[in-house]
Amino acid sequence: MERRVAKKKKLVRREWTAADIKGLKAHSKARTPVAKIAKMTNRSEGALLQKAIVLGIGLGHQR
Repeated sequence: MERRVAKKKKLVRREWTAADIKGLKAHSKARTPVAKIAKMTNRSEGALLQKAIVLGIGLGHQR
């Protein structure tokens, strides 16, 4: 019997452009949910939250 090993996903890192950062700050001000921002920017929620911490802005607001 042959065992198959699942292939790991290739990690793709994308640089944060000035436009990305500007958009993230705008979403923070507009209190957009993190899940919605993640879908729109094609980045993970974790990546967005980490960048928000580095920038010193709040994300993930509760309404």
